Amino acid sequence: MQRSEIATSFLPVPGAPPVEWLVERGLTPYERALAVMEARAAAIREGRANELVWLVEHPPLYTAGTSAEPRDLIDADRFPVFKAGRGGEYTYHGPGQRVAYVMLDLKRRREDVRAFVAALEEWIIAALAAFNVRGERREDRVGVWVVRPDRPPLSDGTPAEDKIAAIGIRLRRWVSFHGIAVNVEPDLTHFAGIVPCGVTDHGVTSLVDLGLPVTMHDFDVGLKAAFRNVFGPVADVASEPQRLAG
Repeated sequence: MQRSEIATSFLPVPGAPPVEWLVERGLTPYERALAVMEARAAAIREGRANELVWLVEHPPLYTAGTSAEPRDLIDADRFPVFKAGRGGEYTYHGPGQRVAYVMLDLKRRREDVRAFVAALEEWIIAALAAFNVRGERREDRVGVWVVRPDRPPLSDGTPAEDKIAAIGIRLRRWVSFHGIAVNVEPDLTHFAGIVPCGVTDHGVTSLVDLGLPVTMHDFDVGLKAAFRNVFGPVADVASEPQRLAG
């Protein structure tokens, strides 16, 4: 079955508390993000913390997933490079990109990794639709893509398309961490130091690059509404670093 045919509802079991929703201000160091996610995932599994979606922006950096190929790191000296421990290959994070770290207990939802990836894609596609952007999934490439009829087709005649959102997750004892990255208004030239997600035939884009003057706050509103439809209720929480890990 293709991912496009998978039911993407990942609602929790009845009576589960809402997912905590935290928008972090400023730029979050990547080392801190890794430490918080590790601790929070453990706390969720042990029943000491609720599920969490943590929205951050990072300073410019590259991350290497478990499938990253050394040849895809074109300019190793341009920005710091981190081993992320998530699935996938190289990706870029930086200001203007909304990173959403998704710490959910799939035992309360569905113990199905492939369906979970499809649900994350569906979440992004629905959020983009709120801004009249048609995001699409590809069976041979995880993430969300935008067809670019304003550009010449590829050499094989297929339409040009750019990636607007990346997905990279990790599961430990059926608790997810890492998550999604959606390009709102990053500096797209920063992607030139890597082969993003190992894909050479297509480029990257953003909401602003598509001609949409969307702010990060605007996109967060759409992201939250779309999340509710796929994953269920959320509850806003304040930023308290000492309690993020539970």
